[in-house]
Amino acid sequence: MQLKKSSPIDLSREYPCPCRRRGQLKPIILTDAFGCDRCQQIFVVAQSGRVIEQLATTYPYERSWRWTGNRWIVKRPPPSKYYLSLFGILALLILIAGLSIWRSGFTHIFLPVLVVLLVIVPAFAIWLSYR
Repeated sequence: MQLKKSSPIDLSREYPCPCRRRGQLKPIILTDAFGCDRCQQIFVVAQSGRVIEQLATTYPYERSWRWTGNRWIVKRPPPSKYYLSLFGILALLILIAGLSIWRSGFTHIFLPVLVVLLVIVPAFAIWLSYR
């Protein structure tokens, strides 16, 4: 996959809205911000003029986009440093619990539960973190 370079954002130009296809981002005079004429959202220019961030969102992270010269590309937040270690500890605890169940002779009942806990739950949590 080829990454497109980001272009500088001109504060005197109009751009298409990254949220909706038909809206236009229009510059707000005397600020480093744009307003959409359709969805009424305000976007500020950040990171040396190559990225816009949406203001007043209800998302847990800032929604931001970079301009490629002809369209907006969503800029994803970096994954947390602690996710991998958290999932490693969780898998280790589940493995220890599974081994203790294995020794007790209830493998025919708890083996499917162990597979779900070791595979599906961490995969779902990783999927949620990158979403």
